[in-house]
Amino acid sequence: MNTDFDLTNPPKSLELARNRILLLSIGRLILFFLMGIVLVVGIAETHWIVLTFIPLSILFVWLILQFNHQKDVEAFYLAVDEMAGVSQKRRERDLSELDSGSTFVDASHPFSSDLDLFGAHSLYQLINHTVSKGGSKKLAQWMRYALAPELAVKKQEALMELSKKGKFLVVFEALGKAFLKQEKSKDLFYQWLNGSVSWRNIYFLPMVIGPISGLVVLIGVLFGYIPATYLSLFILLGLGLLSMVFKPLMKAMKAMPNDSDLKTFQAWAGLLEKEDFDHPFLQAYQKPVKSHGFLASKALEQLESLTFLIQNRTNLMYLIFNVFFWTDFYVLYRLDKWKVRVGKSMKDWEDNFENWEALVSLAAFIQEEALSNPAQWSGEKELVMEEVKHPLIRPAECIANDFSLNAKEKVVLLTGSNMSGKTTFMRTVGINLVLAGMGIPPFARTFVCGPFQLYTSMRNTDSLEESVSSFYAELARIKGLLDLASEGKPIFYLLDEILKGTNTADRITGSEALIRQLAQSTSKGIISTHDIELSELENRLPSLVNYSFHHDIQQDEIVFDYTIKPGPCPNFNAQKLMELMGIKIK
Repeated sequence: MNTDFDLTNPPKSLELARNRILLLSIGRLILFFLMGIVLVVGIAETHWIVLTFIPLSILFVWLILQFNHQKDVEAFYLAVDEMAGVSQKRRERDLSELDSGSTFVDASHPFSSDLDLFGAHSLYQLINHTVSKGGSKKLAQWMRYALAPELAVKKQEALMELSKKGKFLVVFEALGKAFLKQEKSKDLFYQWLNGSVSWRNIYFLPMVIGPISGLVVLIGVLFGYIPATYLSLFILLGLGLLSMVFKPLMKAMKAMPNDSDLKTFQAWAGLLEKEDFDHPFLQAYQKPVKSHGFLASKALEQLESLTFLIQNRTNLMYLIFNVFFWTDFYVLYRLDKWKVRVGKSMKDWEDNFENWEALVSLAAFIQEEALSNPAQWSGEKELVMEEVKHPLIRPAECIANDFSLNAKEKVVLLTGSNMSGKTTFMRTVGINLVLAGMGIPPFARTFVCGPFQLYTSMRNTDSLEESVSSFYAELARIKGLLDLASEGKPIFYLLDEILKGTNTADRITGSEALIRQLAQSTSKGIISTHDIELSELENRLPSLVNYSFHHDIQQDEIVFDYTIKPGPCPNFNAQKLMELMGIKIK
């Protein structure tokens, strides 16, 4: 399939394709009736006219191919139009209609559930440009497992290069959206590829003799050289011979992937083969479509055409040619030859295309969000963020913050009134650490990070099914953190409103003990709390530092600036909120 699409004016290109489809439809209909007339007149009166049926059939097939091509072009530009609409929704952070990736939600994961990586209004919805199940799984895997700093740097460089190839990104995604509609499991296909070859050398005889003898018999009968009864005998002989290859062709027909899948793979391969990449990371992912001694696009194009023939063996045109020229032998020969030469590469290609779906998603995300400030990795256990923002908040409404944690500071105690922005800020820090670990430039003007492993305890809920309270669930998360910290791993933790499920006295006592334990470990992170008493620990623990979010009350209205500030919070707003809700506090 040709992948050289014009993206300067997609609506105009779509209209042009539809006009061509209309003309080809009319031409195909006229030719079909003409072929019928040729058959009737040729058989009933002037026999030699039947010979024109063959070139007319070839022309008819050509018109079908042209019609299908224009339908593909139409589908492509419709996909481009759909993508433009989705892109606008992403810019407005209207993600409700996009795939939420809820199947990838894992409450036991170190951080994904707390940071809205998957589910409603999630990072997955903002990033995901994949079109296949395998591609979405690959993307989810990359989101859940951070790269080592040296690999993250290389991937970031590669993604920055790929994000500048705007046309490539659009065409790659649009091809998938246009054709990869209903995926069919390829397990049966891979079993067929690993099976024995169905071709036998004796089949060469009918494959060669069939077309020659069929043409001789047909001409002989039409011009009276051969009695018509011989034509019936020839057809019966052909059906007997064709039964020899009926079973293997039926088995192949059931195993073949959807033609839409093959069309997508072939187009993706052709697109990748033509593109020039500078970064070794991208070149390594491009290599599989070129490194088997043949181009993947050509091999997949051959399989697509063979699949078309196999799946249309009951078509009237094919039946006519098959009866007279024993076409099945030729199809089986080409199919088994393809299996022997190309079959072992097919799984590699599919896996590689899934990688490219994920790569295109990340690069398109970088392009759409205009992310241009790469993350910088430090050998020290430090974290520096300037003008850091949360990617899921509308850009016009998002407040940027500056934050830093040097190598000597281990625990940030974050205090602040209700709804002041503590939890959102912690998620901002966490989700940008996730982006950096994926090789994506964070939403920050400056982002310097040490080699941390992220761990969170923010959204702990009770479970009736497992008879687990939210407090116990939180303790289980904290135990997981302590176990990792005791192993000396460089953990960066985010703990939101710790031990909130117990009474005040126990909460403060337990929180202080936990803070001291974490301060003695190699880990570091942020702990939010409403217990202002804990802020006094800064005087006793040199590695603890206080930060806070403030509010202001103006004419019975609580006003927030959502800006983080050094030091503990000077006041809280719980009583005022209750009063505003009608609770009278004396």
